[in-house]
Amino acid sequence: MASCVIRRGLLSTLNKYSKTHTLSVTLFTADPNSRHEVNRCRLQCPTRGVFNVLQQRFMSSRPEGKVLETVGVFEAPKQHGKYETGQLFLHSVFGYRGIVLFPWHARLYDRDITPQASHSKPEPPGAHGSKEVKGKTHTYYQVLIDTRDCPHISQRSQTEAVTFLANHDDSRALYAIPGLDYVSHEDILPYNSTDQVPIQHELFERFLMFDPSKVPPFVPRDTLRAWQEKNHPWLELSDVHRETTENIRVTVIPFYMGMREAQNSHVYWWRYCIRLENLGNEVVQLRERHWRIFSLSGTLETVRGRGVVGREPVLSKEQPAFQYSSHVSLQAPSGHMWGSYRLERPNGTFFDVRIPPFSLESKKDDTPSGFLPGPFTSLA
Repeated sequence: MASCVIRRGLLSTLNKYSKTHTLSVTLFTADPNSRHEVNRCRLQCPTRGVFNVLQQRFMSSRPEGKVLETVGVFEAPKQHGKYETGQLFLHSVFGYRGIVLFPWHARLYDRDITPQASHSKPEPPGAHGSKEVKGKTHTYYQVLIDTRDCPHISQRSQTEAVTFLANHDDSRALYAIPGLDYVSHEDILPYNSTDQVPIQHELFERFLMFDPSKVPPFVPRDTLRAWQEKNHPWLELSDVHRETTENIRVTVIPFYMGMREAQNSHVYWWRYCIRLENLGNEVVQLRERHWRIFSLSGTLETVRGRGVVGREPVLSKEQPAFQYSSHVSLQAPSGHMWGSYRLERPNGTFFDVRIPPFSLESKKDDTPSGFLPGPFTSLA
């Protein structure tokens, strides 16, 4: 199982030590009769003693009995540069084990700060506020999630969030690749392992091969390169939008999916991934969503509803984040979206959290070029 560690405490500890220190990760499963599991991450340093970081998290399922499992050896997180294909990691927020496939260089538009950069995003029509947002380059990674950890994160993060449009002649609308995710550079807690197959995922051995002469010792196969090239337009992460309201940070990543013809008109599709994160100490629960969707054709649609993707997640200090994906279609090649979430405090009062405005932009090539290789899950 993944080590569910808090980045604030663990990263500060890891950054203090050089590569000569041994950072070993052990995972401990608590009393099987308990509805909580305690994971212990033990950091061993020859000159500084032993540090323990403990965090409780709810598990939807787990093996019976106590389990003691060595995952690997932590490495110092990279403050500069990027991680290479084959880098093993723990996700600092959701705690799952994963492996890096390849990086994406995105533009991060953070409305909480004003970085000195030449790129800027104007407010969409009708959006409130007039703050100019300047972007900076930020690295994200396409990763595989260890399938053993999927049951433990499914209530906090969708494990089938990366979707594709089916081919024109396919009666099913969408396909998903289970266990595929996008991870920000600062959410990577790198480690190494002597296991030749340290990640369990159906695509692991199709995409990567073990090469002990390399660092990291997992190198891309031709299959991974071909898959990345064929699906680049639908996988590419280009813009990231972020804004914080009353200690609730909302991050939005839009993806163009392609165009389809329906009833003699063109319909353009996008998916968007959203992460809500509670940066404070107060427990809150998401109750409602309110979207405004503007199309280049001149239409403005308002969407209201309970929760998101059928859930009303609780954000607490122990479980601070929730991540999900959804889809939108327009009969125009571009548009804008913005809105808000309504959250409830323990005392029954409500407050609104702003969803940062973002653009929906199409691309020239609107025909998916194939999904090599599987597995896939049909969503329609």
